[in-house]
Amino acid sequence: MVNLNQQWRVSFIENCTILFITFLIWTACSSAVDIQAQNIFVTVHLRGVYESEISLLPLSGSNAFKPIAKAQGILSGKMALLSVSKDDLPGEFVLRFDFKEKLGSTTYPSEMNILINNQDLELWVNPMHISNKDSTRFQQGEKENSTFALFSIENSKKKEKLGLLQQFLMNYDDTQSQFYRLGIEEYEKRRLAYNQWIDSCVIVDKTLFVSSLYRFQYVPQIPWVGTEKNRTTSAVNHYFDGIDFNDPIITKTSQLNEWMNNYVNIHGKLATSLATRDSLISSAALKAVEKAKSGHPIVYGWMVDYFYRGFETNNIPEGMKVLKPYLDDPNCLTSKRMEIDRRLQGMESLVPGSKAPNIEMLDSENQLFNLFAFNPINPYILILFWSADCSHCIETIDAIYPWYNQLYNKPKITVIAVSLDESETEIKAWNQKITTLSGWKHLRAERGVNSKIANDYYVLATPVMILLNANTKEIISLPRNLNELMTSFR
Repeated sequence: MVNLNQQWRVSFIENCTILFITFLIWTACSSAVDIQAQNIFVTVHLRGVYESEISLLPLSGSNAFKPIAKAQGILSGKMALLSVSKDDLPGEFVLRFDFKEKLGSTTYPSEMNILINNQDLELWVNPMHISNKDSTRFQQGEKENSTFALFSIENSKKKEKLGLLQQFLMNYDDTQSQFYRLGIEEYEKRRLAYNQWIDSCVIVDKTLFVSSLYRFQYVPQIPWVGTEKNRTTSAVNHYFDGIDFNDPIITKTSQLNEWMNNYVNIHGKLATSLATRDSLISSAALKAVEKAKSGHPIVYGWMVDYFYRGFETNNIPEGMKVLKPYLDDPNCLTSKRMEIDRRLQGMESLVPGSKAPNIEMLDSENQLFNLFAFNPINPYILILFWSADCSHCIETIDAIYPWYNQLYNKPKITVIAVSLDESETEIKAWNQKITTLSGWKHLRAERGVNSKIANDYYVLATPVMILLNANTKEIISLPRNLNELMTSFR
């Protein structure tokens, strides 16, 4: 009996061990299957060059223009396997090659755009001739890119015919003639037929990501009888014709951003001054957000985010006020609710006549700087928030610095330049740039836009300028450019 029990115990332990190991193997395999289920794979066969680094960069989303997958040292005849997370899909991507034609030769870049949805891709590429269709091909049965290629060919043919008629109507001298009226009728007939073709393509390819790209080709109505202003007004009024705001997938496209940039630029061209520009673009934002509001919450939120970024970059406080009513709408899936609210708080707090928040930090010479204890002989202090990798900041500084150095201005103003640079590359550029800006006091906030000073001054993007009374530290103005700064002195 004892021997039997011992044997049973041994068998039981062995069986449990086997079951446990089996469970671990099953769990590991299940995890591998789950990971694979979450990703799409792009297999790239390299040919025609000695070797290449291969990168994949999204054209939209939070990772836009940043490599999300990379393979190094891929030799000719070999392949690279790139994994794409479902979080980045569907989408448009740049497939980049940094290749060497021969061993020891200089590295050259080449790029191609690809579409990725829910299908693993396999393609053969010669980076030296990447735009040649005979040197680049996808696997048989590939859907998104092949379908879009066929659409693009047909679309180009149809658009060319419309373009010829449009050019004729734009340039014909006798707009009252019967011949011109016949031209308008023919154009309208072809425009309507073209838009119907777009609609049919969307229906046929509705299961594919590319169908969300088609509607950006839609041609709105143009009034051919009237002034150029009439045409511009009509372009604005009909700009959203044909776009499906109920389709959240359009937010995954780069075309939506480009399409909205064009919409804003139309309004910008109508502006005769900075003030009218801000007013027109704020009005444009209101129309666009109201239009998106009736669509999908994701598109609605995307539109609010889009205008927030534009208003922040171009320092348009009037536009920020336009966005305020949408922050309390639960259907507005904006990712910028906190930033917009913070900016609005700053607009209410940092106003002419209010006292500026204190600044206490080390300067570029490792000396403690305290704004409230700082008493220059100059009557004005200009606080300039900037970043060395911000092109708009550099343009602003390159305009202000020569003006500052003029004999008439230098005794009037002290400039405190606060850098929000964080990365090693940015800090290196900052160190180089400040050597050309002698006479200014230079500070750098180590946590950038997340630093205390940036929070105190509600700085979310650069450049930002605040002009102070040097004696009282009260805010005089918040100039957006050199012209507004000079006006503050008059």
